[in-house]
Amino acid sequence: MGTTEHPPARLPPRWFIRAFWTAHRALCRITGARAGLSRPKPGRYGMLRLHTVGRRTGRERAVVLAYFEDGPNLVLLAMNGWGDPPPAWWLNVQARPEAEIDLVGGRRAVRAREAGGGERDRLWARWGQEFSKNPEELDALAGLRSRQTPVVVLEPTE
Repeated sequence: MGTTEHPPARLPPRWFIRAFWTAHRALCRITGARAGLSRPKPGRYGMLRLHTVGRRTGRERAVVLAYFEDGPNLVLLAMNGWGDPPPAWWLNVQARPEAEIDLVGGRRAVRAREAGGGERDRLWARWGQEFSKNPEELDALAGLRSRQTPVVVLEPTE
């Protein structure tokens, strides 16, 4: 039995990725997060809105991100549409890990941290198995970047 060849990972044009996420953020903002957010389901990640404080401006920033649940924690990938530079929200939470998120059920306070070692490997593998058409696709897309994609864990704070 031979192996199935997969075409190399390809992304839509950068302008398309940026336009899509700009529209998604606007939908959440205009509807007060009643539209544009979702809970994760088997085989489908959820969508949340992360509120951070800009590391240089001190202003509140908001971004819509895909996530899945790992016990009480939420797991994100710090990617910039698979572009090489790190996303601004990741730089913001590195400078100030306390943040808030909007979920379908309301707002929640969280603390962000980067997963490392075995935890990172486990969460990365889970992302690839549950949410990619084939697990190698995630690694192929990550290979387009010059740096490792951080796996971010949002832990609830009370």
